[in-house]
Order: sequence, then C-alpha cells, then structure tokens
Amino acid sequence: MYTAAGQPDREQLVQRFVPLVKRIAYHLMARLPASVQFDDLVQNGMLGLLDAMERYQEGFGAQFETYATQRVRGAMLDGLRENDWLPRNLRRELRRIEAAISQLEHTHGRAPSERELAEALEMSLEDYQKTLHEARGHQLVYFDDFAGDGEEGFLERHFTDNDADPANILEDKKVKETLVAAISRLPERERLMMALYYEQELNLREIGEVMGVTESRVCQLHSQAIARLRSQVIGELPAAKKRRKEKASG
Repeated sequence: MYTAAGQPDREQLVQRFVPLVKRIAYHLMARLPASVQFDDLVQNGMLGLLDAMERYQEGFGAQFETYATQRVRGAMLDGLRENDWLPRNLRRELRRIEAAISQLEHTHGRAPSERELAEALEMSLEDYQKTLHEARGHQLVYFDDFAGDGEEGFLERHFTDNDADPANILEDKKVKETLVAAISRLPERERLMMALYYEQELNLREIGEVMGVTESRVCQLHSQAIARLRSQVIGELPAAKKRRKEKASG
C-alpha cells in the first residue's frame, strides 16, 4: 500500500476500500426513496473516502476503516441533503399512516395489520404497500422536521423556544425507553427485519434471503416498522421537552 518512497499509494488504497464504500451504500439504500441512485451514493462516498485518506495520519488498518466509515457515510448524507430526497406529498401520506397506526393501536390495544391500516386510510392493500415501498427514506425524525420552509413541521409546532435543541431532546432517557418499548411491540417479522438491518447490518438482498421475501417486501416492512416507531416516539417528544425545562429550572 506504499510507494518506493514510503508514501501511501492512493490508487491501491482506493481499490482496497471500494468494497467498504459499496457496502455502506447498499446498507443506506434501505432508508432512501427509490429515486436515489446507488451510483450517486457511491460517488459521494468515494469523495468521503478520499477526504478520509487526506485527513488520517496513522496508517490504514482497522482504526482507519472505522474512521473512513464515518467519513464515507457522512459524505453520502451530505449529498442527499442537497436534494429534496423525500417529496412533501409522500411525507404527508406517511404522517397519515402514523396517525392511523396510533389511533388503531389505541382502539385495539395491539399493533394493527397492514390490511387494517389500508382500510382505515381508505386505500387498497396494494396502494398501501406501494406507498410503503416509495417511503424509503422515512426516518424516526426527518431533517425537514427541524426546519420547514413554507409548511410548519412537527418540531416547529411543538418546540417554539430558541433553547429547545431537538437533538438533546432525543437523548432524553424516557424517549429512549419509549423507543425500546415500541421496538418490543413490533410484529415479529418487522422486529426480525429491524434486527437483521440495524444489529447484523445486512443489506436488503441479504435480509430478503433470510426471511424468504423479495427486496421490495423488505422495503415495505422497514417503512412500516419505522412508521410504527415514529407514532410512539413522536408522542413522547413534548414530554421530553417539558422534563428538560423542569430540570434546567430546578
């Protein structure tokens, strides 16, 4: 990996870490809408890799791979932030789904099925699942929730003072407890999918092979699981803000 002069051989280093960039891109694709191209993620990730090589000074072993992973993922996210990667009309549909989940869970005391959600939303099951598939990119908190332009976002409606830092609120212990409890209440298949994706770090194809379903179905399950978790966690955020204010004043 070094030249005759003892300097790092950039070309060989790039070739060595290209699989890392592609692995991160594959993993990130499950969180992104279908309009995002894999090659665009890889291109941005390569910029992050080159930046990591420029900044890192202590060799290119395991520690560098950890550092490079952060820089590559960050470069991919920076590229996504430059575009409106989740259209507002789809975002509204997802909030409708979250509201329906919350209402049905309150009514029945359990997680609603896909068919029950489709009926509550007056959609066919096929259209509901299509919305889930298009919803790749649906996160526990949207970037746009922090600052909407033209449309008031959730955090704008509920956190109006300048001292409320949403990132800090999300670190609140009760919010974490709410999230853990919400994950435990997910239907078994969705809980398995989340474990394979977030704990085992498998990509969509690998998860599909384990679960015996298509990549498209994995996307649907992921979007639905995230919607269920958001419906639980978002309801806890105002209480988290109140606790932080009480702690600060006390």
